Amino acid sequence: MLSVNGRHTGLPTHSAAIDYRAIDSLKQMNGARQRHHHRHMWIITGPAGCGKSTVAQHLANELSIPYIEGDDFHPPSNKQKMAQGIPLTDADRWDWLISLREAAASRLCPTNSSTTKPHDGVVVTCSALKRKYRDVMRIAAYNNHNVLIHFIYLRVDEDILVARVKARQGHYMKSTMVHSQLEMLEEPDVEEQGRDVLEIDCQTSLTEVQMLVESTVREVLAEDV
Repeated sequence: MLSVNGRHTGLPTHSAAIDYRAIDSLKQMNGARQRHHHRHMWIITGPAGCGKSTVAQHLANELSIPYIEGDDFHPPSNKQKMAQGIPLTDADRWDWLISLREAAASRLCPTNSSTTKPHDGVVVTCSALKRKYRDVMRIAAYNNHNVLIHFIYLRVDEDILVARVKARQGHYMKSTMVHSQLEMLEEPDVEEQGRDVLEIDCQTSLTEVQMLVESTVREVLAEDV
């Protein structure tokens, strides 16, 4: 089965970690905001083996925007733990998430001293297994009100995930880690899906998933006028 669930406004959802009322207040103060063209951060999420990198690379190529691989931002200590089958703790993830978020934000809104050209969009891979991890990424929109965050959650059954991870060559993530990731996974709830999460139920080929994600993203972009 291949389906997409959830419609969202592109604005972050409320959580205990972030006061999203500030964002809503700014939106009310600037009534023309929705008529502007925004910069979009597409965060492809899900556990190991769901196809994040494959989908993200395809989307970045089709939209001609940068692609940032989240795995590249893990410090060696994190990679070593995962290679040994040791789950990462929250403490292991904070600096990784912040570094990844800032790298993605810099592609959309470079600092005045940067020589980087601003882009209308960026694609990022990030497991974002827990809501509080997603909240860390949402701060990019909190700091830059012209940025819209979109999480694309790739939902896949465990047996498919394990088979895909086993088939990888030379990757530090082992198939034994899939179960531990699913145990800690906090799937986006209705509130999140109503804000900034699109859930893709993708029990089919990655090629079909790529096409569905691309068409879904293009629909969202068509509404941002």
